[in-house]
Amino acid sequence: MLSSILVPMDDSEPAGHALKYALENHPDAEVTVLHVVGAPSMMMGDAVGLTLEDDISEAAAERAEPVFDRAREIADDLDRGIETIVSVGHPARNVLDRADDYDTIVIGAHGSDRSRASHRFLVGNVAETVSKRSSVPVTIVR
Repeated sequence: MLSSILVPMDDSEPAGHALKYALENHPDAEVTVLHVVGAPSMMMGDAVGLTLEDDISEAAAERAEPVFDRAREIADDLDRGIETIVSVGHPARNVLDRADDYDTIVIGAHGSDRSRASHRFLVGNVAETVSKRSSVPVTIVR
């Protein structure tokens, strides 16, 4: 039986599906939602924006709050509670750094086409990296 689950979550629909899956299928497990702020992007927008803030931790917490509000709504609809963690940096690295603290990771993936040519694009770089490198089992939810 699983006692602790990590659910990395952004503002995407697949992330919401992953949280709902974890809460519905593991009613006795403690579920922690992780939102990573400041992820590097091609334009470096979010990462650069954080470096300009006076208090990076406070700015990250403010940016994570809409994601956590949505996560709490999903949990409330299922009469469940969740823990939340906000972090700064690269999403996959942050998830992998925390993996050993949990029994499993449940992560959302984009797309539903499972052909090899499009697998990496549709599963997502973060989900793929986490699933390949995690020290604990990973469930990818579509």
